[in-house]
Amino acid sequence: MAPTRRRSQSHPLRLKNRGRRGIALRPGPMIPLSPPRSQGRSRALDSEEEGNEETTMRRNFVKRRLWEGQASVGTWLSLGSATVARYLARVGFDWLTVDLEHTPTGLATAAEMFLAVAEAGCVPLARVPWNRPEHVKQVLDSGAWGIIVPMVNSRQEAEQAVAAAKHPLEGIRSIGGSLHALSFGTDPATYYQEANQEILVVVQIEHVKGVERAEEILSVPGIDAVFIGPNDLLASMGERPQMESSLPAFVEALEHVRTTARRCGVAPGIHVADAAAAARRMAEGFQFIAVASDLRFLVGGARATVEALPPDASRARAEGEMVRY
Repeated sequence: MAPTRRRSQSHPLRLKNRGRRGIALRPGPMIPLSPPRSQGRSRALDSEEEGNEETTMRRNFVKRRLWEGQASVGTWLSLGSATVARYLARVGFDWLTVDLEHTPTGLATAAEMFLAVAEAGCVPLARVPWNRPEHVKQVLDSGAWGIIVPMVNSRQEAEQAVAAAKHPLEGIRSIGGSLHALSFGTDPATYYQEANQEILVVVQIEHVKGVERAEEILSVPGIDAVFIGPNDLLASMGERPQMESSLPAFVEALEHVRTTARRCGVAPGIHVADAAAAARRMAEGFQFIAVASDLRFLVGGARATVEALPPDASRARAEGEMVRY
């Protein structure tokens, strides 16, 4: 029988001062979560815990970290480059998300990126263009280990996202493809048996409607994490999009989503601009945290170099903000 979702326990679990491969994470109050009630456990996880070196399928350690109440930090891939993905998969992030919503990245390129990330021991995720079953099916069949679904504003939309990510009898995802098994280092038959337990399902609450319906959204079985998009959330409030704001309504919305997520056994997450903001959000209890993006790292690093040059060393200066996150 699959484990049931339960309320968060009252005792805190302190996060250790390390990430998967040396990322420095500031300690903060974390509370362990139970595996969602539709999830169960994979044979791969059980065999590893029993000391069996041979596992049937690579485990999604991000999903396990979130279940245990720990933080998991990654970043966004906006440049559509498998080469960039290979490098960033080796710097210490737990996961990398290929953004297919706001970039021109195509599915064939995304598939190369998923495999490049997985081969480096990092977890490849995909933010799908929209909450449609075909979008979810294609990225999972192409090797993504999980999905991030934008603009989920109702229980029905949350149920649709979960169903699209699960094979029958838990969902409607059809059987087919082979890149998914290659990404998990297994054979197709094993993948079909284990995928429902290993695929990470993240819904985005990034609109006031979603905030108002957070309880009904996050009580849907099969959701592993909720991810707040600050830019869209502020836009839905009629405010200027940005990563941070002291606007009382915004601050209250973040706290409402975070506490509701914990109550529903879902890991709360958010997008931040830098490591300092990530540490602060972890201390507040957020777990699934995206720091900036490959594009922001590229532009930020280059801009810092140019600005440090003598005034007469370059012909032009930077023209305002070019990257949203």
